[in-house]
This record gives sequence, structure tokens and C-alpha cells, in this order.
Amino acid sequence: MSAPQVQKKSESLNNWFFACTELRFFTRIRRFLRLKSTDIRRKTPEKQQEQITVEYREVQMEDCMAGELEAGRDCGDGRVVVLHKSVKRLHFGSWEEKEAAAEEIQKLAGEDLRRRKTMAELGVIPPLVSMVGSEVVARRRMAVRALIELANGSFANKAQIVEAGFFSKLPEKIDLLEETQKQELAHLILSISALANSHFSLKSTGMIPFVVSTLESSSSNIDTKESCLKILYNLSSILDNTGPMINSGAIETLIKSSVEKLTSEKALATLGNLVVTVEGRKALEHNPVIPEVFIEIMTWEEKHKCQELSSYILMILVHQSSFQRQKMAKAGIVQVLLGVALLGSPLAQKRALKILQWFKNDRQVRMGPHSGPQVGRVPPLISSPLNQRDFVEGKRLMNNMVRQSLYKNMENITRRANAAGDSSKMKALVISSSSKSLTY
Repeated sequence: MSAPQVQKKSESLNNWFFACTELRFFTRIRRFLRLKSTDIRRKTPEKQQEQITVEYREVQMEDCMAGELEAGRDCGDGRVVVLHKSVKRLHFGSWEEKEAAAEEIQKLAGEDLRRRKTMAELGVIPPLVSMVGSEVVARRRMAVRALIELANGSFANKAQIVEAGFFSKLPEKIDLLEETQKQELAHLILSISALANSHFSLKSTGMIPFVVSTLESSSSNIDTKESCLKILYNLSSILDNTGPMINSGAIETLIKSSVEKLTSEKALATLGNLVVTVEGRKALEHNPVIPEVFIEIMTWEEKHKCQELSSYILMILVHQSSFQRQKMAKAGIVQVLLGVALLGSPLAQKRALKILQWFKNDRQVRMGPHSGPQVGRVPPLISSPLNQRDFVEGKRLMNNMVRQSLYKNMENITRRANAAGDSSKMKALVISSSSKSLTY
């Protein structure tokens, strides 16, 4: 080993020894002075518990920092010394020192998952969460950025952020926040929302109202809205979150987002999770813009995923609900379903045909035995010549109506599909068809 290398190694060991000795010395001196200046016998049980908690945290800081220094001894890592000073300033420094410490913690936490866990053990999360509720914008932003790094890849750190009361520190007036602040808060909440798929409950927090308000804010950009929609999607995957989401107005907000093509897919996916519950289905059924919104989305020929999600929601709404089928029939859903059944994606076609089959069954029930195709039964009153003539005439009129409807639908479909050359063939096919040739 050369002389410069030996000197560098010696300096690293000296730095490590000095940092470790300084940490233990100041920690014990601080504990000794506190014990000398305070008479524990005169304190209330609450004060005694508070002092014990503070002393335990200091001992924990000493042990964790000693372990961190031990791990970095061989490489002479100067970051350990910086971490030591940052943690100490965050706990005991002034507001300016806390801001500088939060910035250093953000940088150090972004480098190593092990260090992020060590920082959480040192108790840096509660003071950072307290800084989130500060009125000083710069201080709040530093704390949020540090928490984003600490939450990255650590389930325990995310849980600690929630337990420290992070959601109670969120600002109430969304429109007063800068776009960067809203985006950073949404990014942090999105990271925390991964807890929704665990035993950790988030439905009692103030997260959902904040996310809904941010999504409804006219000043939020597309990136912030995407993060908010992902948060709501994560929450909607748990059935117990349906009630809080509905009470916070998430259904109306998601419907508004679903009609915007940039945010429609994620909004429809979230509505698809909510509609499978009784509360979610009732909320959608009583919304005045349903089903017209989903019918309109099914006409987006360039958005196959949106067609699939919209048809899925409509399938659930019309299943075993004759009232909803009548409401959708009046809104013109049959023509749209025919178009999707011919030109949509394979999954959208399958769902459209299933819905059309339900409409066909309803029509047969309403028409009864006197019109339409007879399926394995004989009308009880066709023995009379008069009834026989009425039956034949009604069937002929119905067939004409079906042909006219199919002809109009096929013309619209072929025009949208740019298949003008084959329109004559399709026209001939429709004219020669009867009601028995319907694909649904």
C-alpha cells in the first residue's frame, strides 16, 4: 500500500473515531444535564413518560448511528457524519437548521434503502410530518420532498408517515397551492396509497377529500390529475373504501374525468371497481348523466380500452335490471352496441353482443306470443282466422321495422369504417335478412 493510501485510510479512521466519540459524549452529557436540572419526583406521570420517551429516542439514536458508523468505517463514508449532524439538527435545531437538515436527508435517503430505514429508526419522520403543516412554503416543500424519498420502497416508512398524522397536515385550500406543490403532494400520497392493498386502513384519513379536491381543481395539470386518478384506483380496489369515496364526491369527479380522453381510461377503471359494489352501483344508477356518458364513450372508435371499460360498466348496470335496459334503449344504446359489435376490439365485441342478447330477450318478453320469432311454442289463440291474420300482419310489420333499423345502422357503420365499396353488398344482405338473422 502506497503512502498516500495509508494516509487516506488513517484520516478515514480518525474521522470515524471522532464522530463516534462525539456522538456518545454529547448524548450522555445532554442526558446528565437534563437529569441534574429536573426533579423527576415532582413531575406528573405524563411528564415522566415524556422524558422517558425522549431519553429512549436519544439512546436509539446513539445505537443506530454507531451501527451506521461501523458500517461505513471501512470505506470512510463521509455521508455518515453528514447524516449524524442532519438528524441532530432536525430534532434539536432551529427552523432554519431543520430546513437544511430536511434537504440533506432528502439527498441521503435517495441513495440507499438501508439508510432510509435507519433514518426512520432515528425518528426523522415525525418532525418532517410536523413541517408539512407549516405555513412557510419552502419549509413545507423540503419536508414533502424528504418524505417522498423516505417512503420510496419501504412499507414501514409509509405506515409511519400515516401514523405521524400526515393527512391531518394537508392544506385545505387547494387552489392556493402552486402546481409544483400539488404535484409533489400527489406523488407522496400515491406512494402511500399502496398501503390500501394491505391490512393498513386508509378510509378514515383525510386523503380522499384532498385527492378529490385536487382532481377537481381547474389549475391542476395533467400529471397531477393522473396521480390523483391512480390514488383513487388503488383505493377502489378495496371494497371497504367504496363508502368513503362516494361520500367524498368521488363518483361525480370520476364521471367528469371519464369524458376527457386524456384521463378517461383510469377514471373508467376506477368506476369499474366501484360499480361491482351495491353502493357504487346505486350511486351510478341515480346519477342524472348515466347512461348517456358511457354510451358516448362507446362511440370512441380510437379508444378501444375505453370502449371495453365502458361496456363493462354498462353490463353490470343492465344485468337483471329491466328499468336500466329501458332507460338505455331510449338513449339509443342499441345502435351504438351494433357498431361496437362489428368494429370494436374482441373484448368489446363480446360484451356488446352480451348486452344485445339481453335486449333481445326483453323484446321477446314484451312482444309476447303475437309477434316476433316464435321459440319452441305455439300461440294459444292462432286457431281463429282473424287472430291468424293479425299475427301474420304484426310479424310482417315488425320484420320491416327491423330491416329499416338494420339498414340505417349498417349505413352509419360502413360510413365510419370507410367501407363505401362494400356498402352495396351489406345493403343487400340486410334487405334479404329477417329478424331471425340478428347477431344478438
